[in-house]
Amino acid sequence: MTAAATSLGRDVKVMSLVGAAHWASHFLQLVLPSLFLFLHDEFQVSFTKLGLLTALMYGASGLTQTAAGFLVDRFGARRILLSGLTLLSLATLAFGLVQSYWMLLPLSIIAGLGNSVFHPADLSILTSKVSVHRLGKGYATHALCGNLGWAAAPTLMITLAQIWDWRVAITCAGLIGLTIVAAFLIWGADLEDRPAPAAAPDAGHIPVSRLMANIRLLFSTTIVSCFLYFAFLAAALIGIQNFGIPALVDLFGLSLAEASRSVTGFLLGTAGGIFIGGIAADRTDRHDRIAITGMTTAALFMLYIATNDLSPAMLLVMLVAAGMASGITTPSRDMLVRAATPKGASGRVFGFVYSGLDLGSSLIPLALGWALDQGHPEAVFYAVSGFLAVTILTVVQVRRQVVAA
Repeated sequence: MTAAATSLGRDVKVMSLVGAAHWASHFLQLVLPSLFLFLHDEFQVSFTKLGLLTALMYGASGLTQTAAGFLVDRFGARRILLSGLTLLSLATLAFGLVQSYWMLLPLSIIAGLGNSVFHPADLSILTSKVSVHRLGKGYATHALCGNLGWAAAPTLMITLAQIWDWRVAITCAGLIGLTIVAAFLIWGADLEDRPAPAAAPDAGHIPVSRLMANIRLLFSTTIVSCFLYFAFLAAALIGIQNFGIPALVDLFGLSLAEASRSVTGFLLGTAGGIFIGGIAADRTDRHDRIAITGMTTAALFMLYIATNDLSPAMLLVMLVAAGMASGITTPSRDMLVRAATPKGASGRVFGFVYSGLDLGSSLIPLALGWALDQGHPEAVFYAVSGFLAVTILTVVQVRRQVVAA
């Protein structure tokens, strides 16, 4: 077998395994939100309280994701990845056993802790194991699988809940996560990475100096701009993922099945956009232009949805188009972060930057849940449009700083 064929086979295996783990993480993130209407009736709680579950999960994930990045750099990405996926899967299984709303609160925090490892671990494995000339496609595969996980959750969870009940649906989701853990244990041995040993402290390089160097790196203007990009992007996406179904039912009078299809259409459109964006990211170094164009287009589609009375068919078309425009930007955003990341610091930088996704996701659900409780479903789409627009400013700042460096 030629060296080129061996390299391709290794890259495909790495992308497939990491993509499966990312699919599972995104799928499990939406297990509860996909069933909010069922939980609303089961536990007689408001959408604001249901939003708290999402806020706690993403808050715990975001606050610990930077620490997970340091653990990745210290102990190896594969080991940390498997630990997180196992914890998230077990927490999901426990969701199906609860007897009251309040039991979901601590489990949401535990799920968030498990979720915190994925971006630093996944992206560290891809960065170190995938050939440089395929790295754009590697990042695209990673993002594509994550979005397919999101897309699978609403339809699969609602279908299973309607056939059996919501507890069976959640149990099946947890078992899916554990199945992917088993796949890693069987086929993922060669993904084991050997973290570089920590340098012995000396007079010119003491632990305090290393700590200060890490702080200066993570809080540099470029890295903070990347963090804010992800925070605003997540705030936009969480509106659709968590409250898109009840908002569409209320605002446009859709059935539960129609609303589920519309949200799934947005997420599948995002996945299709990521595929296109992965090809584009490997063919240009102006990733900022791709990100700005895609986010502007997606923001305008969402604004149109918020301000017009649309038929179910037209609504589905608009959401698919918005998702595709947003998805095209995803591989380019990862390439922007890579360009700003010093060699040997991928775990901590990806951990810090991607914690913006979780923290952005944790801040908005309570507000959108309250808006739905007050009878303002259109607020979901206004918020999504506004947050997408703000991401454009952060991309401009990242590009300016990378060029200056």
